[in-house]
Amino acid sequence: MQSLKAMMNPGRIEATKSPKPMIARLKTLLHLGAQQLTTKTISDEYINWLTFANAGMLTKGNIYAMRFAIENLPSGVPVVEIGSFCGLSANVISYLLKIAGKNNKIFCCDKWIFEGSENGPNLGNSQISHKDYRNFVKSSFIRNIEFFSPDNKPFAVEQTSDEFFLLWQKHAKANDIFGRTTILGGEIAFAYIDGNHTYEFAKRDFKNIDKSLELGGFILFDDSSDADPFGLSKLMKEIKHNSNYQVVMKNPNYLFKKIA
Repeated sequence: MQSLKAMMNPGRIEATKSPKPMIARLKTLLHLGAQQLTTKTISDEYINWLTFANAGMLTKGNIYAMRFAIENLPSGVPVVEIGSFCGLSANVISYLLKIAGKNNKIFCCDKWIFEGSENGPNLGNSQISHKDYRNFVKSSFIRNIEFFSPDNKPFAVEQTSDEFFLLWQKHAKANDIFGRTTILGGEIAFAYIDGNHTYEFAKRDFKNIDKSLELGGFILFDDSSDADPFGLSKLMKEIKHNSNYQVVMKNPNYLFKKIA
């Protein structure tokens, strides 16, 4: 990769190479830097300790948006999380509900099948198989939830989001990974979408949630900022033009509220 100095000096770029991709990348990096400076965060000692011990990729801006949504939930109907990994976001949601005095149940789904696992039996050149890695992450989720959220343990259903919402819409009975049986379905007050980040999958998640999201409910999309390399920018533009929703904040990811 060209150095920043070379990128700023077109004379140092080989004549056969176009500077446009480098300039575009530089603009993206500058945009991301500006987002870091303007992102709103919360200061909470417990969350600091939680994020030290619980593996995950939860941005501080998302935590701020979660707190806003939870403090303004329209009712006591469930909160739904798509994509769980090692349980960090579920534990944060559980904690934020507790300190806000809310009793909403939490439902989450994940099949712990990761993008790239189809490329070979093992993780790179290691001796660790994708199957063992999957089991390790799933067991980490169970341990983290049981330790950090014993009083408001999410109902964790081992399904893809498509499978989960099919059960949700049928008001089906489901068993979670903690050995509990529950009935799915009904209205949703807040949904956090952090599953497959491709446009097609995220749009299906949005449509499925929209069927059950109550008026005044919230949806937060992970990795949805305007400068994010994932495929959600197209979907965010579509939802912004949807008259049933309004943008509550970009921090830098999008939080929407259902208004009609």
